[in-house]
Amino acid sequence: MSAHEPGEAYDGPADLVTDDESHPVEVQLRGFFQPLDGHFHWYGRIAETPALATVRSGATVTLQTPYGEATGRVSDVDPWRRFRISGTGRPPF
Repeated sequence: MSAHEPGEAYDGPADLVTDDESHPVEVQLRGFFQPLDGHFHWYGRIAETPALATVRSGATVTLQTPYGEATGRVSDVDPWRRFRISGTGRPPF
């Protein structure tokens, strides 16, 4: 693992883990600290891939990057067929 400077963004490869399956995906993630609730909120999009055909909106998943992992929830699919994902707490980047 290479050195990684913590930041508020990550674009690159990840693994999306659902139940017993792991799907390699490409993600664009961003995040920010919300002083009103005292938590770090992260969010982003998962690029379209046929492997995600079994993932349903509203599912809770684990997202793993080379820098960490976190639990998030997938939601709406945009016009480019990318899932939105979001989470609270330590991000996967």
